[in-house]
Amino acid sequence: MADPDTTDAFPNLPPPSPAIPDGVLTGNGTNGNGNGAETPSKKGGRERILRRLQRISSSPTLAQLGRPRAASSPYRIAGSLSCVSLASSGASPFGQPSTSSSYFSQASTADSSSAPTSIPGSPVPGSPGYDGIESVLAIRKVEIAFPPSTTISLPADVKRKTKSFNLWASMPHEMKIYVLSFLRPKELVRASRVSQDFYKMCFDGQLWTCFDASEFYKEIPAESLAKIIVKAGPFVKDLNLRGCVQVEHYKRAEVVVKACRNLINATLEGCRNFQRTTLHSLLRSNEKLTNLNLTGLTAVTNATCKIIAQSCPQLEMFNVSWCKHMDARGIKSVVQGCRKLRDVRAGEIRGFDNRDVAEELFVTNRLERLVLAGCEDLSDATLEMMMLGPDPEFDILSGHPLVLPRKLRHLDLSRCSRLTSHGVKSLGYVLPDLEGLQLTGVTTLTDDALEPILASTPHLALLELEDLAELTNTLLSEHLAKAPCAPNLEHLSISYCESIGDPGMLPVIRNCTRLKSVFMDNTRISDLVLAEAAAMVCKRATPSRQRGALPVIGLSLVVYDCSNVTWTGTREVLSRNTEIAKPKPPADAEDHDDSGTEAVVHLAAPAAPVAPALPTEIIGLKCFYGWQMTVDEHTKRVLRGDIQAASRLERKWADYMQANEEAGLAGGGGRRRRRRAREAQQVHADEEEGGFGIAPSRRRARTAACVVM
Repeated sequence: MADPDTTDAFPNLPPPSPAIPDGVLTGNGTNGNGNGAETPSKKGGRERILRRLQRISSSPTLAQLGRPRAASSPYRIAGSLSCVSLASSGASPFGQPSTSSSYFSQASTADSSSAPTSIPGSPVPGSPGYDGIESVLAIRKVEIAFPPSTTISLPADVKRKTKSFNLWASMPHEMKIYVLSFLRPKELVRASRVSQDFYKMCFDGQLWTCFDASEFYKEIPAESLAKIIVKAGPFVKDLNLRGCVQVEHYKRAEVVVKACRNLINATLEGCRNFQRTTLHSLLRSNEKLTNLNLTGLTAVTNATCKIIAQSCPQLEMFNVSWCKHMDARGIKSVVQGCRKLRDVRAGEIRGFDNRDVAEELFVTNRLERLVLAGCEDLSDATLEMMMLGPDPEFDILSGHPLVLPRKLRHLDLSRCSRLTSHGVKSLGYVLPDLEGLQLTGVTTLTDDALEPILASTPHLALLELEDLAELTNTLLSEHLAKAPCAPNLEHLSISYCESIGDPGMLPVIRNCTRLKSVFMDNTRISDLVLAEAAAMVCKRATPSRQRGALPVIGLSLVVYDCSNVTWTGTREVLSRNTEIAKPKPPADAEDHDDSGTEAVVHLAAPAAPVAPALPTEIIGLKCFYGWQMTVDEHTKRVLRGDIQAASRLERKWADYMQANEEAGLAGGGGRRRRRRAREAQQVHADEEEGGFGIAPSRRRARTAACVVM
């Protein structure tokens, strides 16, 4: 039957008859044209499969598997559209004439608006159903051109700028230089390879005001070193070429000299082949030099010192130690020419037996540090001339010299073999500001030479008396321990003083409470000194109240090669290092009632338990090499705050040493040693497992042998 809506719209049209395409056979064996052609034979399975695939591809259910239709499509209906078209170009199977417009285009007239708009084959409700319509439709692929999606553009004034923002390029040049100033010289050289702009900025002179090549002098090539100095030459103020043998070639050295003209601090130590003319040119072109280190340079002579005296009036520190081609007369010329000179270091320089040089040092009286270590020509007469001057006067009653006090704060006379007690005694009562005195290797010194020095130097903090065999315990117990400098003494060295033992060191350890390092190797001290030092450190170290604060080494002791020091004293130090100071609870508050005769005591509420604090200072010990590995491991554990592990190591090591001691030196008694070790482990089992917060119930498997961790 025809659709009633279609019949009402087109009354003159005959009822629609389905058009059968050519090649499609009907049920009676004829084709759509009505001729009685014979039915063709069935096609192969492959063709049937292809036909079914084509039919499946046009199935409306596949439309749901693809991506959703665009929001701007005008065909937004509930069902999917089947990709099919009529085979014949004539009448439509729905009784409507075909037009030249697209199959899916909408009607343009008002009359056609009432026609059905449903598309055949779609599961949309309201579309007419035609049984067997698939058998009369020619299946083919239809390409549908959907209209482009409509978009609404924003106004021009609302659109955002899409141009990328380069933060580094927008920075001012001064800010870039400030950022690069946090890089080290080695990192600056690496960053210069990024681009040409980075190359220019990394070699800007403002970044190279301080050039210290001591960290990379072995790696940097000579040409690169010279190139960097040339680029930043006018800006370099602090130049350190210590160990840079790359500048030994005279051409490279000349390049460096021509570039650097504003130096304030210069260190050329180790540049052994620096040419004399090049060095003189460098000194003449830098009038602002304040600190000059020419240690070990063969180019330094007395003429060089004269040039320094004329060209460097601002010089304050002058170091020419181990310069073999000069003598004390060069030091004299520099002292005369440089009025601001405060520090002279002339180790192993010849000619200090010259009285004119000594008198010049006495007259100027500006030096605060004088290093004459290894000057074998220095004698008692010249030292007295430096300290007391010519024809000194003495007080009749006290015998003290009546001269102006010297300004020296540090004096180094180590290895001056010609000095005796008579010459060193002249240092007494003329050096009130002395803070450091080094007399190592002056083997002829006695107690009489040091007594006036200790009595007149209240600020003495460093005292080195190494390898002085004539010193006795009386000097330490009666003079150093009772001297005005005892509360300020921090560093003491009495190594190889074989006459000093416990009677001399015990009073020093008790009274000198600010000691930081004591060198006592090759002396006669015993375990008593170690125990006293450990008690002194524990007494002066207050518990750390700050959470997370770890201990630090507050006192360094060197006691190796001391025959009287045993493992017992070493254990005492290790035990004190792990000792935890528990804070005392607050005392109970007592309030008395004034109204009655009896006092009313109000007990304070029990305070919350306070965790034990770690010690602030411990002792760093250098002892017998056979024990040093255990001591170092113990110190590492204490420094990282692992007190429990350090205590366990100390106990096990003590048990091991005790077992070995009972076994004898010959190695006998092995069975007894093992039994003793097992007993020691059982004694400390509860303490080891239950102490420091570990539950006593948790037991760990144990081994029979004693293991030193």
